Amino acid sequence: MSERLEDIAAAIVADGKGLLAADESSGTIKKRFDVIGVESTADNRRDYREMMFRAKEAMTKYISGVILYDETIRQKAADGTPLVDIIKAAGAIPGIKVDVGAKPLAGFPGDTITEGLDGLRERLADYYKLGARFAKWRAVIDIDTAKGVPSATSIASNAHALARYAALCQEAGIVPIVEPEVLMDGAHSIDTCYEVSKATLLKLYGELYAACVVLEGTILKPNMVISGKKSGKKDSPE
Repeated sequence: MSERLEDIAAAIVADGKGLLAADESSGTIKKRFDVIGVESTADNRRDYREMMFRAKEAMTKYISGVILYDETIRQKAADGTPLVDIIKAAGAIPGIKVDVGAKPLAGFPGDTITEGLDGLRERLADYYKLGARFAKWRAVIDIDTAKGVPSATSIASNAHALARYAALCQEAGIVPIVEPEVLMDGAHSIDTCYEVSKATLLKLYGELYAACVVLEGTILKPNMVISGKKSGKKDSPE
């Protein structure tokens, strides 16, 4: 199992290629369609994504995997071909977003916890049958030093949830992308961002180890370590 997961992970991070994020929720894609005056129907959403997936030259050359939404992974193209099959025909790997978003963490104002673990084992088994070979889960870590955000509890809770998600993914034969995103909003310094990012990653990898997750069969999606947008500072590459 671990060797196969490692192969999938290596293919996803192949040189010169990247992931195509096509996992917008129905609400998010409606906002985008509203801007151009297109009605957000199931057929229009399918046609929009099919158009991208059928750009075979670009898909083959630059895209290693496609992150899908629950609706999309189940859809078929206008000619009846499953969208997942179009992605695979271009040499890319289908993936799926499985978290259901960040919600307020009880007892810790300003902190959030990403939800979606309930029923995840069954959902992953279904997604595997539909063709998904990797998944994505995003934890959100905000910084507000004046309010004591993030709390140690927030970091620990999100790291534990990411580890449980990753273990369930690997059990299902799916490569987990773990994304503990420290937000760039706020007025914090680059040093504060570094300290929070470091603490988050240390806690995450401790939890992954404790959950017996095969690290070679995972992918980390890290955040940039920079000053907050409201800090008024622009950091140099150095």
